[in-house]
Amino acid sequence: MLDRSEIGKRGYLNEPYRLFHLRDNRALALDYHYHEFDKLVLLLGGRATYHIEGRSYPLQPMDILLVSRNLIHLPEAEPGLDYERMVLWIDRDFMSRHSVPGSELSDCFTLTARRGVHLHRPRGEERSRWRARFEEVEAAAGDRGFAAPLLADTCVLRLLIELNRAVLAAPEEADPTAYRFDPKMEEVTRYILAHLAEELTIDRLAGAFFLSRYYLMHRFKEVYGCSVHQYIRQKRLQRAAEAIRRDVPVLKAAEDAGFGDYSVFLRAFRAAYGKSPREWK
Repeated sequence: MLDRSEIGKRGYLNEPYRLFHLRDNRALALDYHYHEFDKLVLLLGGRATYHIEGRSYPLQPMDILLVSRNLIHLPEAEPGLDYERMVLWIDRDFMSRHSVPGSELSDCFTLTARRGVHLHRPRGEERSRWRARFEEVEAAAGDRGFAAPLLADTCVLRLLIELNRAVLAAPEEADPTAYRFDPKMEEVTRYILAHLAEELTIDRLAGAFFLSRYYLMHRFKEVYGCSVHQYIRQKRLQRAAEAIRRDVPVLKAAEDAGFGDYSVFLRAFRAAYGKSPREWK
């Protein structure tokens, strides 16, 4: 599910950040995927719906999506219309290096993830300001003058600071018309995340929510774009990877994430990340 194919290799970011300015007028041939970095998407034109962890966001021009790392998502554009957007990939370590105590630049992603609404919808004059900020990053990326890398960093940091201020100032309760979701499937995923270290079967989940096996399996795939089994495995891999990043021993990270068989964990990790856990670390 880790997508390696926007431009070049999707899913891998070897720089502190990278900006794409994209335009399509055909259906996007993408699967549900996730990244190990954070991503901002500014819609400039066209009609598109972004699906993030079971929630669907019908976008309006100048909407900003905040897609935190490891969230399963999929963009869906209406074919025949120019779907234009600017997409900024940002490495979490870059944000940490430039943060100050009490003001983490990644707070905007953390806060929107906690609220469960990964969208900032600007109003009035704020709409044109965001396009200008993204265009400043785009121009700086092509600059070759004095201290060009510093200029590029400054433009990205200015965008992040202003976005954090806007997200912090936004109401806690989001506009309910900004997204769609299935409350029952969200209950199921919250249950999964709370019990990852335990045995999770379709029978257990169906019984916990008084659903038939058939309905649970088919409705979950319809909403999330993957099977219940695939979702559980992916979340276990992500939890193990985060633990390994924090220097937790690999075997313990696998067990705490719910992998009872270490060889199964190794095969799944290699398939998802392209490396063994120790090589990846």
